[in-house]
Amino acid sequence: MKYGFIVTSGDPRTVCDLAREAEGAGWDGVFYWDGMYLGSEHEVYDPWVVLAGMAMSTQRARLGAVLTPPTRRRPWKLARETVTLDHLSNGRLVLPVGLGAVETFGSVGEETDRRTRAERLDESLAILDGLWSGEAFSFSGKHFELGEMTFRPPPVQRPRIPVWPVGAWPSRKSVDRALRYDGMLAYTTRGEVLPQDVRAMRDYADRKRPGEPFDLIVEGETPGDDPERAAAAVRPFREAGATWWIESPWTPPNDPDALRKRIRQGPPKPSASP
Repeated sequence: MKYGFIVTSGDPRTVCDLAREAEGAGWDGVFYWDGMYLGSEHEVYDPWVVLAGMAMSTQRARLGAVLTPPTRRRPWKLARETVTLDHLSNGRLVLPVGLGAVETFGSVGEETDRRTRAERLDESLAILDGLWSGEAFSFSGKHFELGEMTFRPPPVQRPRIPVWPVGAWPSRKSVDRALRYDGMLAYTTRGEVLPQDVRAMRDYADRKRPGEPFDLIVEGETPGDDPERAAAAVRPFREAGATWWIESPWTPPNDPDALRKRIRQGPPKPSASP
């Protein structure tokens, strides 16, 4: 299992400093977030600019924004941004994607209908895949039209930048979307994700994609001041087939000082055998 950390607060320089510390503390991935929060008191920064700084502040950790909703982006612009960041990071970018929260979509004229957002997500992912190929590509869909073009350069990572869509178990449509790509952010239609849900997702993925590598990503929080209890909390998910645990401090205390403290405590790995 690999271990990631989402930096959920801080100005861009602080986020980059925390990313550097996280890599030094043994975290395998350092993630930011992609949101609007219009009208909120929460300070919001552009994820792609922040991730560029994180890429220059680290050397080995995976990077990404948890999560990006292509629904409110132009897929060709997102393709250019992600290719650029993949080169800047020397092939360390992953792209977690989903429908996105709708709270602020309507206030800026974005689509809020769930079915339409799902259609736009599927078309966006198809366009990203085609443009990342580095070959001539065109697209004609319900929501997007793209005349033939060739995007150069292609990503460092081949055949593409790894894409991690949300998979809301037991929704077959949601999970099958993720299975067309490289990994799945584990969610459920009821909200809570339990180890038995992860086991069911892994079994389903193995039946659909026998013998193929496929990441299964679980979010949560663990007590950094109690390494044994932290490792014990993650163990059932690892045994059920999860390949990533992402420490996700979305709620207070999650100011930069609290994040730094948890980062320095390290990932919830099992202790080495004596």
